[in-house]
Amino acid sequence: MIYLDSAATTLQKPPAVAQAVARAVNRMASPGRGGHRPAMLAAQTAYACREEAAGLFHVPSPEQVVFTFNATHGLNLAIHSLVKPGTRVLVSGYEHNAVTRPLHAIPDVEIRVADGPLFQPGEMLRRFQSILDEGQTDVVICTHVSNVFGFVLPIEEIAELCRERKVPLIVDASQSAGCLPVDFQALGAAFVAMPGHKGLYGPQGTGLLLCGQPGEALMQGGTGSESIRQTMPEFLPDHLEAGTHNIAGLAGLLEGLRYVRRTGTASIAARERRLICQLGTQLKRLPGLEVYLAPDPESQSGVLSFRAAGIDCEELGERLGDRGIALRAGLHCAPLAHQTAGTLETGTVRASVSAFNTEREIQQTVLVLRRLLS
Repeated sequence: MIYLDSAATTLQKPPAVAQAVARAVNRMASPGRGGHRPAMLAAQTAYACREEAAGLFHVPSPEQVVFTFNATHGLNLAIHSLVKPGTRVLVSGYEHNAVTRPLHAIPDVEIRVADGPLFQPGEMLRRFQSILDEGQTDVVICTHVSNVFGFVLPIEEIAELCRERKVPLIVDASQSAGCLPVDFQALGAAFVAMPGHKGLYGPQGTGLLLCGQPGEALMQGGTGSESIRQTMPEFLPDHLEAGTHNIAGLAGLLEGLRYVRRTGTASIAARERRLICQLGTQLKRLPGLEVYLAPDPESQSGVLSFRAAGIDCEELGERLGDRGIALRAGLHCAPLAHQTAGTLETGTVRASVSAFNTEREIQQTVLVLRRLLS
């Protein structure tokens, strides 16, 4: 099988990830829930994971790294911390349902969309600036990379606009963490949410929320700290982490983070861009295919969408799967992105690579598609 669905979950992981999970299952208890060796080993592992993430993403303190179940969990914590009934929110036109659904669930939220054209970061920035200049925005939420098209949004420049206007920013780094530089301190964001199971090569059920402020606890419960109180501790990370941690998942995530730091995000990004540009360039030569490839490689991550004339995207994805090519077809939980790009009625077929894909796999994928379309 050729796996090209890393935008959903990276399947190929560094071997150390699975090894760490197995060790944790057999040797670790719950961090902060005892002074015995299994609990202390778990606490050391959890803190090492925070330290590794803080180093990779330039977070001032490991305590500002909060563990979540996934990016959606982190985004819900961030959104409910800053968005209340009546809040005016500005989002990009490429947001995932992990952003839009929580916003629609809060009453009387005014949502404005900066719907800049696909692969035009300059125009996207102008749309954000135009709306922000009107002075009617309380919170900005922006994805770093579109999970549908791999479009890299100008997040550093958008963050600068927010800092200048003192508007808090929430960043969805689901498709960029581990693949592109994410500098929390330079962004000055209120929150940055990311999954552990994509570009950080950790297990499913893990995620990180980088916090510039305490946030609002959506869950209350035991933290192993200040147990006499009947309210959540005010300090991070305990304020946002109720209940037992997924310590086996965090042990695996720690090894994934170490792999990314050793390899370097610049090296990973260069490899992914090279592979996806090769795939896109070759697919554009096939008759009947519409390929969404950025003219400037710097605006494209390791994600590529395409669709075929006269063939339903879901059907094409199924045919590819039957021939050993694993990718995703449909709306990818991001109808707003499809609406912005003009693909809402059809959806797309999406290929996404990781650091473990090869040029040979790209060539084989093109060959299979050529046969399917002939």
